Amino acid sequence: MLEKTLKFKQRYDELTELVSKPEIIADNKQWKKLVKERSGLEELVEARGELEKVISNLTESEASLKGETDHEMIELFKEDIRDLKAKKEELENRLQILLLPKDEDDEKDCIVEIRGAAGGEESALFGSVLLNMYIRYAERQHWKYEINDINETELGGVKECSFTIRGKDVFSKLKYESGVHRVQRVPETESQGRVHTSTTTVAVLPEAEDVDVEVLDKDIKIDTYRSSGAGGQHVNKTESAIRITHFPTGIVVTCQDERSQIKNRERAMSILKSKLYNFYKEQADSEYAQNRKNQVGTGDRSERIRTYNYPQGRITDHRINYSIYNMEPFLDGDMDELITALQTADQQAKLEALTNNE
Repeated sequence: MLEKTLKFKQRYDELTELVSKPEIIADNKQWKKLVKERSGLEELVEARGELEKVISNLTESEASLKGETDHEMIELFKEDIRDLKAKKEELENRLQILLLPKDEDDEKDCIVEIRGAAGGEESALFGSVLLNMYIRYAERQHWKYEINDINETELGGVKECSFTIRGKDVFSKLKYESGVHRVQRVPETESQGRVHTSTTTVAVLPEAEDVDVEVLDKDIKIDTYRSSGAGGQHVNKTESAIRITHFPTGIVVTCQDERSQIKNRERAMSILKSKLYNFYKEQADSEYAQNRKNQVGTGDRSERIRTYNYPQGRITDHRINYSIYNMEPFLDGDMDELITALQTADQQAKLEALTNNE
């Protein structure tokens, strides 16, 4: 493992030297790029350094054991060797995971879309529950969020909603939320107390940077219209909402959250670029998608991923057959346990695929 990771250590040392050079610092764009690359190698290099020390200590302890005659010291050395071997195995497993190919989108911010599906008003009401869950999770992670567009029902449900979340490693955690979320509960509109099943879909898209996607003026149509919903006179009288239609793909984006038409236009264009980035990426990854049976789903919005069973207080993620029984805290944004389990399962599936291909 030390040999396998040597080139990364060498590159890290090279980058450490480069980012301190005056001519590199003067080129802010180049400097940021190199600092980001160095930061991406830091955890791996630190783990490699720990492994190097453990192997050195293990070698010393094994050599000392061979020449030791005192019974108590022999037992101490044996215990030390057991601990060091366990630590060595742990570090090697950690390095295996760190060596896995990284998702280029993991460090990006993301756009989340929630849409009511089967179940009418109850589906929309659960959509509002999911919206609050993601907002609370973002707050717990100290991320920032902005509502781009929302279509609410009279009872407070969410038919459709789009919002942006920005922060550290946002997409790496939220990408597992894409798919169909099924809820089983007694709706507020149900008079006889029967449990209903309805579904709401969630799509999580990495926010595209300007360099990712080029949008040509001839390929789009931009319309302005009056915002709808709560908001008083401004909403009813000002044509600040924006709708952008992309002709080649048929993708339509709307944004009406900002009071300024210019700001709505900027945000709508950002959302369009993210959707186009995802659209073309899905086309390029179609072959991979057909062979992902053993991997955790992270993008197919038609895949039923999770059930929220209110009577049992149970949330089950079907991709990894994992259930938790803390419904209220989870819906209040305490999602880390399940997200960590999904990340671990995804890493394990990738490790197995890598091993099978070697």
